[in-house]
Amino acid sequence: MPDFTARVLKFVSEPDYRPVTLKAMSRRLDVGPDQYAEFRGTVKRLVKEAKLEIARDKTLRQPDRTGLIVGVFRRSPEGFGFVRPHASPAGPRLDQIYISPEAASDASTGDEVAVKVTKRSRRPGMNFEGRIVQIIARAAGLFVGTYFEEGSAGLVRIDGTSFHEPIYVGDPGAKGARPGDKVAIEMVRYPTPYLEGEGVITEILGQRGTPGVDTLTIIRAFNIPETFDEIVLEEAREQARGFDENEIGDREDLRDVLTVTIDPATARDFDDAISLSRNEKGFWSLGVHIADVSHFVRAGSALDKSARNRGTSVYLPDRVIPMLPEILSNSLASLQAHRTRFTVSALLEFNAEGILTAKRFTRSAIRVDHRFSYEEAMAVMKAPGAEHTDLAPKVATMLGQMLELAMILRRRRFTRGALELNLPEIEIELDPQGAVVGAHLALHDESHQVIEEFMLAANEAVASTLSAQDILFLRRAHAAPEPFKLDEFAEFARSLGFPIEQAQSRFELQKVLAQAAGRPEEYAVHYGLLRSLKQANYTPEPQEHYALASEDYCHFTSPIRRYPDLQVHRQLIAWLDGRRPSNRHDELVVLGEHCTRTERRAESAERELIRVKLLTYLEGRIGESFHAVIVRVEDFGLFCRLVELPVEGLVHVTSLADDYYYREEGTHTLVGRRSGHRHRLGDRKIVRIAHVDVDRRILDLILVDSLTEPTNLPRRSDDREARPHRAVGPRANSSEDRSPQAKSEPTGPRPVPKRPARETRKGKPEARTRPEPRSRKRRKKR
Repeated sequence: MPDFTARVLKFVSEPDYRPVTLKAMSRRLDVGPDQYAEFRGTVKRLVKEAKLEIARDKTLRQPDRTGLIVGVFRRSPEGFGFVRPHASPAGPRLDQIYISPEAASDASTGDEVAVKVTKRSRRPGMNFEGRIVQIIARAAGLFVGTYFEEGSAGLVRIDGTSFHEPIYVGDPGAKGARPGDKVAIEMVRYPTPYLEGEGVITEILGQRGTPGVDTLTIIRAFNIPETFDEIVLEEAREQARGFDENEIGDREDLRDVLTVTIDPATARDFDDAISLSRNEKGFWSLGVHIADVSHFVRAGSALDKSARNRGTSVYLPDRVIPMLPEILSNSLASLQAHRTRFTVSALLEFNAEGILTAKRFTRSAIRVDHRFSYEEAMAVMKAPGAEHTDLAPKVATMLGQMLELAMILRRRRFTRGALELNLPEIEIELDPQGAVVGAHLALHDESHQVIEEFMLAANEAVASTLSAQDILFLRRAHAAPEPFKLDEFAEFARSLGFPIEQAQSRFELQKVLAQAAGRPEEYAVHYGLLRSLKQANYTPEPQEHYALASEDYCHFTSPIRRYPDLQVHRQLIAWLDGRRPSNRHDELVVLGEHCTRTERRAESAERELIRVKLLTYLEGRIGESFHAVIVRVEDFGLFCRLVELPVEGLVHVTSLADDYYYREEGTHTLVGRRSGHRHRLGDRKIVRIAHVDVDRRILDLILVDSLTEPTNLPRRSDDREARPHRAVGPRANSSEDRSPQAKSEPTGPRPVPKRPARETRKGKPEARTRPEPRSRKRRKKR
């Protein structure tokens, strides 16, 4: 920053500052005549950046911060954007605040900003307008793009649609960059409507299209730590040298208890193991044994600081970036079969009806007797009494009992009001170079539900215990939807023929989901409800988990890959040892916010890389047709998710040449003015690939006459078990793109826009993620 910037901002922030004019300020700061032009330019820039404002009497002051709304900004390629407030909005028009280009300052997508509402629209469906007065925190200072040269300048076109103009990075050939290279740059000056952006190249990632470069660009773009410092690795090695599995100390010895693990076939880090028995009275004794990561990762150590900074493991389609060094995550802490491993065990007792009657927790040592993949476990659960190769009858019997108890717990959970959205999930398949070669439906059968129910039971048991002891811990919270959102969903459901009397009743929502099951409207109902839900987060505040209908809930079962679980382990172990756990509320608030951000960063990185790989695949399939489902309806068009591949694209309203369409607000439908044709949320369509721009993450589609079945549709495979489990695609709400409503209505046929604009003044927020999204590695964990 120029010298005058810091001096001016410090001057106006002094407690005894009284607003003065520009010339008076220059005298107070001893600005010389030869410096005045630079000083005046600095002040003008600070005014444009909303860091200063000019009063009616021409005096300079800091902007008024009263009545500001804090949220996250998302900019369109045209310069305008929207801010989504952090706090619960007062109504749908504050759900997103429109920011014009002139009012956006130099904010970029993802920045946390303070907004002052400048216009309160009274027209239905129109957003309030605002002005960014402060950038509280930058989303990133590092960006990734494609290098090119123009005249005597080196330029980088940033990936995505956040920056409409390229960023200047100096003379041609800076750092040895060649046209077409993917590069990482650090932003020196963010672009504004008045000034171009400027940056410096920090790393050359490789030529666009080279295997592995797409993954590296996402890792850099999301600022994901890829390697461990040597001090962290050495600490992990020291833990390995000092570990003796035969010395279990004062741990409870559970090595003779029959124990199994059930995980994806490709898993290497095993967090959890299960034991189960049933007595003559019909009572169940369930053991959920979780890797004792806290034994190896001491609070405040280099390992701990590294894990805390990462927050979570990141599961990308072609690699895993672990939270802990692999010597721990894939070896010492991992619950490998036939090896003694240290665990924290939740020992739960249920009666025949699935009611929890007793619980206790202990630091233990176990030895896993058998490792199952989900597919192997399901085969045994279906026929526990049959003969299974290399499997003891008692193990098969236990798996059959696990299925029985899990279904009892599952029924009880839904009886208390838990919600479950059954949306199709697609897994992509990659070749050795990381390119997409196919996709298949993800399997989520009863074997997944068994582990899911047992993890939920353990998480709730730990949370309720810590809560009863008045011990602060990181809860996994999921706030109830805003009433107006549920009212909107109720109106939409009624339009589909599903009456809802009380939109706030979770049992009414359950009823609608059940009624829609197997019907053509099923997708529409599930996507409609998904848009009403909020995202889950980590917090020490005593909040419920709405989707699970749980008053006390936390994450306890995956400490190898999630830092919040490790924090919960430490609190529980301190209590078990008779020590008073740390109860620093302010520290837990900060930690919860950090872990929420790192979790969402990991999910966004996974979605983004899958989108890049799929768009690269679709570049060679222009003109081909696919089945699709409408997942979002806006004034400017239809967002459709392909059925065969987990990627979203836009059918722009200008490509619907048969009529002029308007959005029917309450029913999430585009309606033809003359014909009455309707395109509704959840409708199944056939679309054709019209245009792909991988770098800008754009996929444009056009509708095919649904009465004519195309002949080149990809075959949908049902051979689920024969295909490799490579990567899970993003959920149906992954798209972050927007487009504006058409400004005019041409009289002739409407062309398909090659690169439609992506935002609209009248935009609505993107669909929310699932309350508890399943990761690629652990779809079982909630």
